[in-house]
Amino acid sequence: MRKPVFLAAAAFAAVPLAVSAQTLELATDQSPAGLDPHVATAFSTKLINDSIYEGLTAIDSGLRVVPGLAESWTVSDDQRTYVFKLRQGVAFHNGEAFDAADVVFSIKRVLDEQTGSPIASRFNLITDVGANDAGDVQITLSDPFAPFLGQLASLHIVPADYVEGGGDLQRTAVGTGPFSFDEWVPDTSILLTANAGYWDDGLPKLDGVKFNIVPEATTRQVGLSTNVYQLLPNIDASIALSVQDQPDVKVLKAMDLSYSLVGMNTTVPPFDDPKVREALNYAIDRNAIAQAAYFGEAVPAGPVSPALVEWAVPTEQFGCYAHDPEKAKALLAEAGHTEPVSFTLKALGSLQLVVDISQVVQAQLNQAGFDVDLDVQELGVFVQDWKASNFQAFASLNGGNVDPDGYFYRTFRTGGSTNVFKYTNAEVDSWLDTARISGDAAERKSLYDNVQNTLACQGPIAHLNYGTLFTATRSDVEGYELVADRSLRYLRQTAVAQ
Repeated sequence: MRKPVFLAAAAFAAVPLAVSAQTLELATDQSPAGLDPHVATAFSTKLINDSIYEGLTAIDSGLRVVPGLAESWTVSDDQRTYVFKLRQGVAFHNGEAFDAADVVFSIKRVLDEQTGSPIASRFNLITDVGANDAGDVQITLSDPFAPFLGQLASLHIVPADYVEGGGDLQRTAVGTGPFSFDEWVPDTSILLTANAGYWDDGLPKLDGVKFNIVPEATTRQVGLSTNVYQLLPNIDASIALSVQDQPDVKVLKAMDLSYSLVGMNTTVPPFDDPKVREALNYAIDRNAIAQAAYFGEAVPAGPVSPALVEWAVPTEQFGCYAHDPEKAKALLAEAGHTEPVSFTLKALGSLQLVVDISQVVQAQLNQAGFDVDLDVQELGVFVQDWKASNFQAFASLNGGNVDPDGYFYRTFRTGGSTNVFKYTNAEVDSWLDTARISGDAAERKSLYDNVQNTLACQGPIAHLNYGTLFTATRSDVEGYELVADRSLRYLRQTAVAQ
């Protein structure tokens, strides 16, 4: 397990000083596998793309839907047709003018099966999208879809001409956002520079943002204390505890929408049996994981983050959340297992938090009728196996959403775009289908309660913990706001005091 590390700054005297007070030096632990916003949706990519790309809508620090590239919109009486009025005078970073054709192209690209977009399921109620003119886009849905405006924030708009002309968005990002892609030194840094023609007057306030790839937590911590780095985004409790009392450092915190998990492939033994999945939940002690891996800065995770107070079912209502190794063994016996149940748990090795969690989970399961082999993988291999459903079980972190549909439908609906677990449950499908088109808030709440109660113990994911989300900055960094969905949207208004 990690321990908070407190090192003297003198031990890192050889670390170079920050290049420029106006280029914010940011340190993060891993490099993105790619930059295409419709394909690469991991945290490491989202961290970069939040400042490069924009959607028709955006999510603010209060988790509210606000205008993005659409300055306004109207909705038909039947809640099926949306007309978006686009901002005028917006250009992509390569100089191409932004207009309705780019929005139409981006939506169709996400929906195209050939793209393989992980967010496609969020938009499968779209039956038609077209440009009324260069400044208006009309989107028609098959049914009313209450979360639609919020979901559009995750669909970044890319330049149609650039992509159709052979541009590679995985290596060269081209958006409309406050910062433009400048340079990528693999496994070292990504540099963004200010978009001088940004549509929002007065923004951005920085000349640029440099994302330094620094896997070693101690180097990031000391770099912050010595002003080599001015911001450490979305850090875990270990780093937060290490820096919170240092001079000229401030720590921001919020309940995280993202969670740790054990995911299970429901089409291969042993997790093709719901009783085994339930046994795994009884074997896990979520409070112990919170103490050991999160330094106490976490709560047991149900399928919905407690940050979404209007949606989350209290975890006390889930019987399998009572840590009970003997109950786990009894369920395995009922499933016909007289010997310890062996399986391989693949862990995302690029995140130390995940490795720590995996080790605790392995120990807990091995005391409750399982025999777990832990396979720690580097990011590229892990993602490849995840996409191909090449696992019995895996441990990772997963992003949340401001509406249950944004997470549930693509993850647990039969055929969902991130249902790598190959989970299928006709009753859950029916609830999800109804909830996403219902205009009745009470009905949606009831349906999502049903989904949570069904998934909690026998679903394909054992939700482990929601941690506290921390970001540490130098005290002279002004204007930055922490968002529970891990977005770096507010880099656009961030400045460094002179």
